[in-house]
Amino acid sequence: MNIGFIGAGHMGSAMIEGLLKAKTVVPENLFVKGGSSGTAEVLQKKLGFKLIKDYDALKDCQVIFIATGAKIVLDILKQAAPSLSKGTILISVATGHTVEEAQAILGDEIYVVHAIPNTPVSINAGMIGTVFSDEMPAESKTEATRVLETLGKVEEVSESILGTFGTVAGCSPAFVDIFMEALADGAVLEGMPRALSYEIIAQMMLGSAKLAIETKKHPGELKDGVTSPGGSTIKGVTALEKNGFRYAVIDAVKQANS
Repeated sequence: MNIGFIGAGHMGSAMIEGLLKAKTVVPENLFVKGGSSGTAEVLQKKLGFKLIKDYDALKDCQVIFIATGAKIVLDILKQAAPSLSKGTILISVATGHTVEEAQAILGDEIYVVHAIPNTPVSINAGMIGTVFSDEMPAESKTEATRVLETLGKVEEVSESILGTFGTVAGCSPAFVDIFMEALADGAVLEGMPRALSYEIIAQMMLGSAKLAIETKKHPGELKDGVTSPGGSTIKGVTALEKNGFRYAVIDAVKQANS
């Protein structure tokens, strides 16, 4: 399979790395057209894919990702459309447009997927929301899903909540990183070496997430399982509530989604 990319910024680069890591595509079958930032050139030296200069080089790609900025994605699609072959699966990971808008530009013979991933796709542990065009044949939908599943978990959602999906899955890693850093600051304040605190915190979060996924227990139930009466955990939870922890998180999602 030949896979193409238009755009190799933060998200494009993360997906390129994930696809190569999963061996979904080999470097010689991966064609990348970068922009003016030069990130594609830097990444190409590291990963060895084929760097291309024009859209015609994408004509033999069965799957093409477009990972540009929201403001230019539809204009880029207009430029690229004449070079795309019949039956191509176009996976847009850009915000700022609908499946219908992209489909109107590309025509009925190109099949559109709107996917919103997060950066853990680079290590094949992403969370990806998808919306498929109504015209997409079942076999093309299956193929698109198969490719995306090599990057992480795929969830088909309605287009009306795709933006919120992107906020929760895409913005929250930054919120979690800040939380990890704050936990480490607290540990350092109490005398723990910073490097050790980061290692402990990362493993704790990995284990906590895995426990939630595998047991499917409500987060409140998992929290109750470690908050014994009068214990240290409930004292810490009380301090979080006193300082508006829940409201801060809710408001962060709301502001990021606005």
